[in-house]
Order: sequence, then C-alpha cells, then structure tokens
Amino acid sequence: MSMIVSVTRHDWTPAEVLALFKLPFNDLLFQAQSVHRQYFDPNRVQVSTLLSIKTGACPEDCKYCPQSGHYNTGLDKEKLMEVEKVLKAAADAKAIGSTRFCMGAAWKHPSAKDMPYVLKMVEGVKALGLETCMTLGKLTQEQTAALAEAGLDYYNHNLDTSPEFYGNIITTRTYSERLQTLAYVRDAGMKICSGGILGMGESLQDRAGLLIQLANLPEHPESVPINMLVKVEGTPLANEEDIDPFDFIRMLAVARIMMPQSHVRLSAGREQMNEQMQALAFLAGANSIFYGEKLLTTGNPQADKDMRLFARLGIQPEAREEHADEVHQAAIEQALIEQRDSKLFYSAV
Repeated sequence: MSMIVSVTRHDWTPAEVLALFKLPFNDLLFQAQSVHRQYFDPNRVQVSTLLSIKTGACPEDCKYCPQSGHYNTGLDKEKLMEVEKVLKAAADAKAIGSTRFCMGAAWKHPSAKDMPYVLKMVEGVKALGLETCMTLGKLTQEQTAALAEAGLDYYNHNLDTSPEFYGNIITTRTYSERLQTLAYVRDAGMKICSGGILGMGESLQDRAGLLIQLANLPEHPESVPINMLVKVEGTPLANEEDIDPFDFIRMLAVARIMMPQSHVRLSAGREQMNEQMQALAFLAGANSIFYGEKLLTTGNPQADKDMRLFARLGIQPEAREEHADEVHQAAIEQALIEQRDSKLFYSAV
C-alpha cells in the first residue's frame, strides 16, 4: 500500500478526498495513524470543558439545535450567566484536569450590552491559567479585536457541512458570513476551532466538501470538532437515520490526514458511542474531547468514565505545558475519580 506523505496542504480536490473516504477501512486507519504520529504523541488527548453561558431562545434556525427559538424542544431559556458563576465553573473544571475552558452562548451575534460581561469572563478564565475558547455566533471585526485583546485563545465557529448542503440546515445565516467570522478571528491573531456535524442527511460528497472548506483555508483550524448529530425531539432532524459508526470513524481519519497538525476533536454524540468506537476514534487520529456531565444541552460521558477508558487504553490527558510530569497527570486522574458525583458542569447546548 502506498503511504500518503504528510504534507500540510491547502489545495485539496474533491476527487482526492473522495478517494481517501473510499479506501479500505484498515488502510485508511493505518494512514491516518501514521500521519498522527508524525505530529502528536499518540497516547495523549487534549481535554476541554464546555459551559453554556447563555442557553436557548436563539434566533437562528439550525435544524439540529435544541436552542433554536424556532422549535419547541422543552429547553429552559436562560439569560447570560453572571461572571462569578462562570469563573467558579472554570475553576472547578481546572481542578479536575481540563486545560481549556470553552464558553458558548445561544446568540446570532453578541450584543453591545453583553460584550463587556463576555470580555470579563475571558479575562477571568485566562487569569486562572486555563486556555480560553468562546462560541458566540457571528462577530464584527471590532468585537473580534476586543476578544483578542481580552486574551481569548480560541474562537469556535463551525461550518457544519458543505456549502452545497448548508441551505438545507440553516437559512438565517449564510456560509459566507461564517467564513467571514473565521477570517476576522484569524486576522486578530486568535486560534480557530471549526468543524461540522455528521448524520444530518448529508451525502459523502458533502462530508468531503466540509473537510475541503476547512483544509483549504489559508491556515488550518487548530481545533477541528467532528460532531455526531444528537437527535432532539422537537427539532426537524429528530428522526434522521443514525450514521454508520464506521462512516463516522472514516470522517475522523480523513480529517486527520488532511489537517495533520490540527487537534481533531471527538465532540457531540460521544454519549452514544461505546468504548470500542471511541477507541477506534483515537486510533483514527482524534486527540481532543470535551468532558463533563453536559455538552451544552446534550449528555456527555462523565469525567471519571472518560479517565477509566483512558487508563484502559494507556492514554493520558494532554497537559497545557508540553512536558508536565507524570505525578501531575496521576493527580489529575485521582481528582477526576474523587469528583465523580460532583455537579461541576452547568448545562448548556
């Protein structure tokens, strides 16, 4: 079998990407793992915690999202959280081993009155020694610059799917607006977290198209979350057919090959994956997860369960400092076990 040489590229074509998807499963995973080992420790996984700082009543009509104000999903609407509560959640997350704290708000875009509070959250979480990430919707250039000035490390803004399929899922925000926000983020010097969702009725060509959009950006996103649709009653996609687990693993592997230096995050839908599927995901090149009781408003495996799986696979959390000693790692794992019954993570999307 010919090996793919791991070269960072920004000129992928649909034919090349579809050829990767159609490789025999074992060949694809072997290539993805080979690429992965050129840039990462194969037995380290970056761990993030996600908190919803404002839940529900979003004006966007994303057909997968329980937070959309267009659908009745029974989700309680919440206002923007107080800064102090956010910082308490961040401190709790740090105590059990998270290195990045991600804050999500159900907005089309942040308002002028909310921005000062958002900036205080960034500054406070940063002061705790955590990496900071936010997802607030569409940004103006001025808002992006303010977030960067406050110390925001990552901005999450998913493309969701291919440009061709996008209109079937969202009509209240254009694809070009999403790309413009990503450009503002990059120009402001922040890192990009951007990926998509599988299982919304998209074709293989759409999955390839999403990865091409991401990989052909001037710089690859530092973080690429690959989500499996979590079907929620009341949303238009509640009755979509389940995605084949091997097809999901293929998506992770192709993402790893196309964006060799990015963290590929095993994101929403992990609660529906058994341990064997998650192990295959790590073999395919996934090296980032969210953990905690909730992933915004949908379930997520509890932290101690994740650490037990890590222990069985010989995986350790990736420390923020590149050379954290093993005593520190052991302390993280012990803290996770001790905190298993704590309600540290507040629900969000």
